[in-house]
Amino acid sequence: MTTFKTKTITIGLALGVAVVTLTGPVQADVNAPLAALGPPPIPLDNKQTPEKIELGKLLFFDTRLSGDASVACSTCHEPKQGWGFSGDISRGYPGTIHWRNSQTVVNSAYYGKLFWAGSAKSLEGQAPSAARGGVAGNLERDIGTARLAFIPEYRKRFKDVFGDEWPKIKNAWRAIAAFERTMVQTDTPFDKYMKGDKSALSEEAVRGKGIFEGKANCIECHNGALFSDQQYYNLGVPRAETWLDNGLAQITFRFEQYAKGVTQKMYRSIKDDAGFYYRTKQVDDKGKFRTPSLRYTLYTAPYMHNGTFFDLQEVVEFYNEGGGTNEFSANKTDLIKPLNLSEDEITDLVAFLESLSGDEIKMSSPKLPPYAPLPNPVK
Repeated sequence: MTTFKTKTITIGLALGVAVVTLTGPVQADVNAPLAALGPPPIPLDNKQTPEKIELGKLLFFDTRLSGDASVACSTCHEPKQGWGFSGDISRGYPGTIHWRNSQTVVNSAYYGKLFWAGSAKSLEGQAPSAARGGVAGNLERDIGTARLAFIPEYRKRFKDVFGDEWPKIKNAWRAIAAFERTMVQTDTPFDKYMKGDKSALSEEAVRGKGIFEGKANCIECHNGALFSDQQYYNLGVPRAETWLDNGLAQITFRFEQYAKGVTQKMYRSIKDDAGFYYRTKQVDDKGKFRTPSLRYTLYTAPYMHNGTFFDLQEVVEFYNEGGGTNEFSANKTDLIKPLNLSEDEITDLVAFLESLSGDEIKMSSPKLPPYAPLPNPVK
């Protein structure tokens, strides 16, 4: 069983069987065997309803939940781009650029740690962090609340779903989280294989599974039904090339150093993303990032926190060579070492990784409700 905390309660997630509610703090099982993916955990204080999910879908695609009304959740998490963004570094708020790769929304419902450095503990916490981030949505709470109030259909929907007399911005994040919890994929070839359909995987993928669990030891960190232990590691991922010649990216990078409270010396000298360090301020955490799930990765290239690798073959070859080097290589995990995989073994391992994705999840942007004058007099 893999378990983790949500924002307000502790959820136990039996990924392969059912959802179990626990009452005490628990730690993730970092040695969980591979398993089929079960239903996502649903927080007790934000239960799913069809009406809430539909409202969340509208808000997910609505650019009015950003500072200049030009950026939506879907801007950086596009359905046609794996519900992420196909560039190495994600889009930024107009006039800025982002500084990390955009992760997919698909299966994000299973994470107990959102963002590359785990700064949000639930989808309800992730949504406002992104919408209000200086290089992301740049939204002010009062502006977002006011805009929702000027949309009659939203006023009705928020009242029907949450009982709000006027839309509350915190409930917008709860609705978006509810929609995102529907973005799961539990019918991949791997899941079918683990449920008994031994024809679901090709011979290459079956061999690749053995390599994944054996010689390559990918399972050390990519384990359980989610294929992630949700821990933090420095793999020696090289610096993003964008930092070398893109002036706006360099300005963004310095802004993030200032915003995250690094020392003056570090601000003036750092050239790599310090990752988990920004949260802990522990030197040993520089360059560490949370283990991402390997599910749905067929559609989510490029890979790593800075989009360094553009296909799964490159990723496997990186690990086969024993990782790389970066500014914080002193913290590089001892788990990364040359694998000595042959070309055929690399091919088989990639085939297995591809089996962790099912059919592409497609969705058209919904028609959004328009603004309208407030009723006169306002009640």
